[in-house]
Amino acid sequence: MVKVIMHGCNGHMGQVISGLVKDDPSVEIVAGVDVVDNKDNGYPVFTDLNACDVPADAMIDFSSFKATDGVLEYCRSRKLPLVLCTTGLTPEQVEKVQQTSREVAVLRSANMSLGINTLLKLIQDAAKVLAAAGFDMEIVEKHHKLKCDAPSGTALALADSLNEAMGNTYHYTFDRSQRHEQRDPKEIGVSAVRGGTIVGDHDVIFAGPDEVITFSHQAYSKGVFGKGAVEAAKFLAGKPAGLYDMQDVISGS
Repeated sequence: MVKVIMHGCNGHMGQVISGLVKDDPSVEIVAGVDVVDNKDNGYPVFTDLNACDVPADAMIDFSSFKATDGVLEYCRSRKLPLVLCTTGLTPEQVEKVQQTSREVAVLRSANMSLGINTLLKLIQDAAKVLAAAGFDMEIVEKHHKLKCDAPSGTALALADSLNEAMGNTYHYTFDRSQRHEQRDPKEIGVSAVRGGTIVGDHDVIFAGPDEVITFSHQAYSKGVFGKGAVEAAKFLAGKPAGLYDMQDVISGS
């Protein structure tokens, strides 16, 4: 059985994952960490990360980028594999993730959904045919009104996947309000919508002469992200140091 520490256990995703684990006999949450201990989780909760001394096989982090530096240091010092689900990291934190992965296994993904990570591969095949034929590529992402970062990490991952398929020859455009010129054929437009309780919608649009092809993914609950995180923790336990992503989980390598 894989033993997991849940960082951010009393947040919404922490509670979703706690619920999923209760029905999975192959994994157990042995401890949680959160700024407040105000729920009966069935496992000990620490309000100070460094006070958590419970042995585990992996940590899942679904918290805030403000806590990421401490989480990385904690896992590095204890050689504890980390499933890092927090988005909105600064460039400096992304670099620290890279550095930490040289000493311990770190799995970082902009989106933990198995569906989104399958989509990342599908759109590469589409781009090689359609973008090469002159189709424009646009991404529209929609999330709930409480989401602070924009565009979403998933939207950027989709853009990166398209760009990689095209030899990284494209650049990203996030705002056209100050521009008065035709669209650059080498740009990938990324637009963000915030409102209501939208869990997460992503459209990848290939717009060509007289036809449009759209790949869409809709998340109807945050359970899809929690399921992916649990599968990632089971995959990562016991893995050697390195930087992993959900494509590794899907392929099982």
